[in-house]
Amino acid sequence: IEVKVIFRNRLPNTMSSLDDIERQLQEVQRDNEELMRENALLQSFLDRKALSGSDLDDEYGANRARRRSQKTGSVADNRKAPTFLSAEQKFEMAQAEVEDLSKEIEASRLENERVLDDLKAILEETDIRIAEIKKDAYEFKRDIVVGAENPRNGKTMAERVVRYLEDKMREKDSLIEKLRLKNLTLKTQIQKAEGQLRQKEEMGDDLKFIDFHQLQIENKQYVAKIEEANAELLALKLTTGKTVQTLNTLKRKLNELMEESNWLRGEIALRQETLKKIGEDIMRVTEERELASKENRRLKLQQQISPEMPQVLDYVNQKAEKYDLEVAVKSWERKLEIVEISAKRAKTILRQSGGVR
Repeated sequence: IEVKVIFRNRLPNTMSSLDDIERQLQEVQRDNEELMRENALLQSFLDRKALSGSDLDDEYGANRARRRSQKTGSVADNRKAPTFLSAEQKFEMAQAEVEDLSKEIEASRLENERVLDDLKAILEETDIRIAEIKKDAYEFKRDIVVGAENPRNGKTMAERVVRYLEDKMREKDSLIEKLRLKNLTLKTQIQKAEGQLRQKEEMGDDLKFIDFHQLQIENKQYVAKIEEANAELLALKLTTGKTVQTLNTLKRKLNELMEESNWLRGEIALRQETLKKIGEDIMRVTEERELASKENRRLKLQQQISPEMPQVLDYVNQKAEKYDLEVAVKSWERKLEIVEISAKRAKTILRQSGGVR
């Protein structure tokens, strides 16, 4: 009866009980998430430190003694006695984990910076190498592919190719010698620095933290200066490459202009010679005109002296009459030929008709 009464009293409060249960469920979920994070932190701590677990064993022993003292209790009470870490132990584990993570982050940062510096150096070297290869390819095309071509047969001259390769080999040998000397200088500097360091160690003058920090700052400054110098050197090399390309373009244009100038000079010489010949022709025609004028004046004067001489118009009329007569003669000769052919044909017909009779 008491149970029924309690159940009836709880029915009106069903909705509020559901809200309370949902709120308790959310709290339990948050507690579970917190415990999972603590377990993950504990597992990471154990994996990092590989502890023997002395503190944990002490805590586990205390809990075990407490469970032994509570043996007379129920099974539910025994299940309510889990192993807990104290706040101080949790703080120590979290602090150790933070320190380890900070060390790992710092080591990763240093490693990433080293890798980044290596990649930057490789990238700069690659850019410089690409610029040098482009320059070599352009020079090879200019000096060998185009410049060493024989204009008569269109083939590349072997001696030009050999001379070009010998020049390149001499340049490489000179570069190798410069790098060898630079390497020797760097080795000498390294040996000198190692000797100074050994001397300081023998004298007991160890570097302090402030000195080491100062050296780090100076090292960063020198590295920045070296990077600036490398960037400036790369810019100068690119500028030099562009200047060489511009110079080669201007040389090519100059050669084209020189060829055009030579052609124009030839054309000018040819035109001058033609102009000279035209001048000579003009002078000759002028002289002939003067002679014809003199001859014309002489003939006019002679005509005036002797009027019986034929006139020019008479001469022209006689030439026209002669031409007409020649045309008439040719016409009569053609008619005569036609008549002769007709007569021969008639005689042939008469002879044939007489034979028939």
